[in-house]
Amino acid sequence: MTVYLVGAGPGDPGLITVRGMELLKEADAIVYDRLANSELLQAARADAVLVAAGKGPGSVDLTQDQTNEKLVELGKKFDCVVRLKGGDPYVFGRGGEEAQYLIDNKIDFEVVPGITSAIASLAYAGVPITQRGVATNFTVVTGHEDPTKASEQVKWADLAKIEGTIAVLMGVANREKIANALIEGGKKPDTPVVIVRNGTTNYQQTLRTTLAELGNVDAKSPSIIAIGEVADMDLSWFENRPLLGKSVVVTRAREQQSEVATKLIELGAKVVQAPSIKIEPIDFDIPDLQDVSYVVFTSTNGVHVTMARLQKAGIDSRYFSNSSIGAIGDATASALREYGIIADIVPSRFVAEELVEMFPDADEETQNIFCFRASKVRDALEVGLTQKGYNLQNIDVYDTLIADVDQDTIDLVKKSDAITFASSSTVSNAIKLFGNETVQSIPVKVSIGPVTSKTMRDNDIEPSCEADPHTIDGVVEALLKQF
Repeated sequence: MTVYLVGAGPGDPGLITVRGMELLKEADAIVYDRLANSELLQAARADAVLVAAGKGPGSVDLTQDQTNEKLVELGKKFDCVVRLKGGDPYVFGRGGEEAQYLIDNKIDFEVVPGITSAIASLAYAGVPITQRGVATNFTVVTGHEDPTKASEQVKWADLAKIEGTIAVLMGVANREKIANALIEGGKKPDTPVVIVRNGTTNYQQTLRTTLAELGNVDAKSPSIIAIGEVADMDLSWFENRPLLGKSVVVTRAREQQSEVATKLIELGAKVVQAPSIKIEPIDFDIPDLQDVSYVVFTSTNGVHVTMARLQKAGIDSRYFSNSSIGAIGDATASALREYGIIADIVPSRFVAEELVEMFPDADEETQNIFCFRASKVRDALEVGLTQKGYNLQNIDVYDTLIADVDQDTIDLVKKSDAITFASSSTVSNAIKLFGNETVQSIPVKVSIGPVTSKTMRDNDIEPSCEADPHTIDGVVEALLKQF
């Protein structure tokens, strides 16, 4: 039974250590801070106990004493308990107090260091905390000391005499007092200052000023303040990303979210994962393909669900060896390649009509087609191939159902800058979940293709743009052009 004090890093979920992520996935219980990115909790097991222990102005989930007691309680009950702390546990994170309390109560613990915002937030703002010829040392101090102490431990007048960079954590509320103390201690009033708010997140904001003006600027928590000549440097990269700060709703099924979410996050967007559909596999009878010339897959979901059903029955990709394979869209073809299956017929556009055009007219020997697809979909493929003389049999392998979305997600959708639709069903279900007026009010609405666009227009929602090509990459490119 062990409690792990894990540093979550400064905000970007990608900056947690490998060891930290391994423990999150393994944990029986997680006690998490306000400044630890909530996205990290998605790595937790479905049955893991989650305990909020955040502390902020006017809002306290657990006091420090209560947190200490909770760690002991959980440490006696579970094999693996993670205490997830923003930044590094021992950099103004009170990790030392928690470790001592665990020792006093004979609870085993380990520390997993994290990247501190004192360095990372500045790096993401284009400010190196040290620079040859500019700053050869740095000092990290708190700007918010324990108010119960008899005297302040931070000697600002002494710090003013030290060359290098001063990184102040939790100092926004006291910034004017800090500036005055440093100037009185000998720091020049025109000393450069940089303030980085929400560092390393897609809501990062960087403000540059001087020590004399620090008390007058509009700064808000959570921020880090860096004082010194390096604060005049601007090696910007993170805030140059084209979608920084833009909130984009992704309505695909949860199983399909990762690809588009990853692309959008890399471009700086804040992704609101609001799946309007969920995939419900159908336990279909596996057909005999001996006399079937063609097999068609209409979506990535169809591929994955079909292959899962075959694998459950002990059948591998050789099942399709006597048939040519058609796939609607590059993404569907890519999903097939994951199972070692190369599609023979792939239209350049993600529409059934183009796949139909690519099929030759049927003859007596090549007339049977099986289509693995979702239930209750439009019949364009069936109609088109039947007209060409084929005998098409649909195999319904999954249902698309309306998803469950909580109120917090709905509130985020209402405040978003853009929404993406990858199918007609995502449009119809999003309207049911969020309301037509909410969807209409979102400034940018991106459709993956003409069929999805028609569904939008049928519901009085005009697409801001349509992806070309009709793929997820096309959706991302269309979104970029809009911004």
